[in-house]
Amino acid sequence: MRRAGGVLVVNDRADVARAAGAAGVHLGQEDLPASLARGVAPELVVGVSTHGLDQARRAVADGADYVAIGSIYATGSKSGFQLVGPEMLRQVRPVVTAPLVAIGGITLERVPEVMAAGADGVAVISAIGAAADPGAAAAAFLAAIRAPRAAGSRPR
Repeated sequence: MRRAGGVLVVNDRADVARAAGAAGVHLGQEDLPASLARGVAPELVVGVSTHGLDQARRAVADGADYVAIGSIYATGSKSGFQLVGPEMLRQVRPVVTAPLVAIGGITLERVPEVMAAGADGVAVISAIGAAADPGAAAAAFLAAIRAPRAAGSRPR
């Protein structure tokens, strides 16, 4: 994964992320707060899932290195989440300086839209995990994320 430019981020558990040698831990609103996760594993990148502007601000104030915004689109991975759409990225981007990650229902075809809305990256499960060739799918996502940066077209 690192050869392709990706990193491993473990969901929910800073202790497991540390033991696995992961680059980071991703926390939800019901998980350990970012400040406490940093105490467990200070070397990890800490990300927090948020669903609106106030949660995004709190995540950064609590020490999150990046903020995930979602669910952007409907997803089969987590049911019952309120959809916030790309518009939430547009609202959060001017206020939160931490990197933003679009999460929820992200497909390769949707990457340009979320990047244009203000995302710095995307989080995916099914689009890579269920792909016939997960390595090729991951590489395609990385290329799609890098394309707006290379063209200098991403708003900040």
